[in-house]
Amino acid sequence: MSLNHIRPWRNIYRRTSRRIMVGDVPVGGDAPISVQTMTNTATTDIPGTIAQVQAAADAGADIVRVSVPDEDSSKALKEIVRESPVPIVADIHFHYRRGIEAAEAGAACLRINPGNIGSQDRLREVIKAARDHGCSMRIGVNAGSLEKHLLDKYGEPTPEAMVESGLDHIKVLEDNDFHEFKISCKASDVFMAAAAYQALAEATDAPIHLGITEAGGLTSGTIKSAIGLGNLLWMGIGDTIRVSLSADPVEEVKVGYEILKSLGLRHRGVNIISCPSCARQGFDVIKTVETLEERLEHIKTPMSLSIIGCVVNGPGEALMTDVGFTGGGAGSGMVYLAGKASHKMSNDQMIEHIVEEVEKKAAALEAEEAEGAQAAE
Repeated sequence: MSLNHIRPWRNIYRRTSRRIMVGDVPVGGDAPISVQTMTNTATTDIPGTIAQVQAAADAGADIVRVSVPDEDSSKALKEIVRESPVPIVADIHFHYRRGIEAAEAGAACLRINPGNIGSQDRLREVIKAARDHGCSMRIGVNAGSLEKHLLDKYGEPTPEAMVESGLDHIKVLEDNDFHEFKISCKASDVFMAAAAYQALAEATDAPIHLGITEAGGLTSGTIKSAIGLGNLLWMGIGDTIRVSLSADPVEEVKVGYEILKSLGLRHRGVNIISCPSCARQGFDVIKTVETLEERLEHIKTPMSLSIIGCVVNGPGEALMTDVGFTGGGAGSGMVYLAGKASHKMSNDQMIEHIVEEVEKKAAALEAEEAEGAQAAE
């Protein structure tokens, strides 16, 4: 964790968990919280699926999950894994044979659902395949597909039922001397998911995969995920996340990063701080921010940019950012660099100018990082 001794109210104390590997991506322990998404192409559409995996990786995804519903998908998975720039998780439901085939195809991790994978004997066969081929596993408990005996016991999906399901399957893995696993207990109900995850975090030291399943469309799903995941992450719970949206997987990655960035848990690209705009604005703030978000997508280096329409809060926000622009003049505004007023710039030229300043600052930060890494060798 990153401790802030000047502003201790920003500190998040992450739950202690053991570390596993998903391909070359560490999950758990003190590893950065990884961001995942899932393809929605037909897995048998190999070029389309690879293109979607690449787009997600370009947006910052650390891990991508691919559904393996049938034997043809298992066969396609081998080429997808070979071409993928990030580790691939095979999503397995109902057919335990698909798990074995996915392990043989080179998947970095197998996601199994305890509620539909079948008997413990079949699960043991999947465990053996994972061990033989160097796969990790995720126990993926879902409120919508709990085992019948748990629904009979609790009467309906409950946090207690979800945790019991997860712990039962942890026991099977551990009884088979398999410890390279993480676990999730997802629900579309934010309250149920949060309660289940809190109980799970106390019951196991396994890395936890966070998600609010079936969260909804881009706007509603983003809000629901930000509330559910944000609160859990703030409590220190969670080692890897997936934001489930009825939207392009790239949007899931973007939202996931924004949630982590807002809590200071991951930093990637430009964090734009902007006002909602009002009658005091000296330029069109909303249009400017929309344009800058698109123009600065290529920047991967963590840095901050403030775009404020007037001088009420503009100078104060600019003090805390790498680059800033504050409106207020007659057709022009003030450019701030490293928190200090630098020079004026006309509104009609500011977008190009801000892009140049951000790119320049990003290059300088990258050079500093490279020098530091070289000095440490």
